[in-house]
Amino acid sequence: MDFQEALAYLDEHTSYHKTGRIDSPSVAPITAICSALGDPHLAAPVIHVTGTNGKGSTVQIISRLLAAQGLTVGTYTSPHLEHVTERFKRNGERITEQELAEQISAVAEIAALLGANPGYFEILTAAAFRWFADIAVDVMVIEVGLLGRWDATNIVDSQVAVITNIGMDHNEFAGPSIRDVAVEKSGIVKPGSAVIVGETDPDLVEIFRHAGGATTFVRDEHFSILSNSLAVNGRLLDVRTPTTIYTDVFLPLNGAHQGDNAALALTAVETFFAAPLPEDMVVEGFAEVVMPGRFEVLGRQPLVVIDGAHNAVGADTCASVFFGDFHPDGRRILVVGTTRDATEMLSALRADEFDIVFVATAPTPRAVPASELALAAAELGCDHVVAFDDVQSACSRAVKYADGDDAILVSGSLYTAGAARSALQRRVN
Repeated sequence: MDFQEALAYLDEHTSYHKTGRIDSPSVAPITAICSALGDPHLAAPVIHVTGTNGKGSTVQIISRLLAAQGLTVGTYTSPHLEHVTERFKRNGERITEQELAEQISAVAEIAALLGANPGYFEILTAAAFRWFADIAVDVMVIEVGLLGRWDATNIVDSQVAVITNIGMDHNEFAGPSIRDVAVEKSGIVKPGSAVIVGETDPDLVEIFRHAGGATTFVRDEHFSILSNSLAVNGRLLDVRTPTTIYTDVFLPLNGAHQGDNAALALTAVETFFAAPLPEDMVVEGFAEVVMPGRFEVLGRQPLVVIDGAHNAVGADTCASVFFGDFHPDGRRILVVGTTRDATEMLSALRADEFDIVFVATAPTPRAVPASELALAAAELGCDHVVAFDDVQSACSRAVKYADGDDAILVSGSLYTAGAARSALQRRVN
């Protein structure tokens, strides 16, 4: 099986639009496949990360901190922005297309022998575990795809279970209350897990305290951000962990919320080692963090920013960073495509505060049509709205429209951010 054949095999097994399995909530299929592969998910210790927002950033910071300690780190994330190989990394370097094809081929052969019909995400997850076992990583950092309890990644036996925060998300599978969402996410906690909780709602925190882990560390009780100030191309942080205070550490990510993610990640890595980290290693690890598509600045004249905010909470955070940390002298231009409630997402992004809004249909079957977005934007009070069939066309028009003093924000979903990143990197300075 070559890479194109591997992609075709994946597309034949698409479920829940490449993020998770919805037809039968069970880890039995991937458990059987991984058992037949020799249980590669048990080949190295695991830090397992779930939550509503901030998972991707937290996973990347954890991975960089671990690598700075000299470990070989396997990182598995989802979804990808532009290329499926982004999901699989060894010390920050992507898997090659040939390597991924080999892993998918092995999973496909086992699935056929078992008579199994795994979904897209299950295939990729099994491939990730097998690759990490083959290259003998020292630790795996695994991002949950959907909620937690029934997610394909939840066959691991995590040493550290990390919960970023809890919001009303994926309510078609968990609900109707936010407590129900928390309970589903608490399913990643194993009897031996140290649980690191970024959520601060006392009622929800109690769910994780009683999820069966060995120990629990909670934001603002055991760790926190003491100082979080704007710096050039990032944040300057003072971080308190259960053991140490780290001062004047630079994180090259935009937005105050990334400081919260950094405190969570640093506590998780300290807990993994059961010891404080050398401060120079923290500085080194933070300095290496890169997050494509998460408030990523692609150009300066005009300012061009893409952010994969995919729900109302993320969109509100995105707008707060855009309007709070950046002060363009010219016009503010929004390019938006989403899979969520149009009015809710546009309101969270503060679309009516932009000078012009370009709406587009995101590149996914779940996308809200541009026509529906345009209507919602007009009803919200946006004076100038233009609709496009695709994100690339909207981005092209936005760049042509913008002057050097203007600012363009592209947001609404990771699908939108991925499509925009490919289009804009060819057009902006």
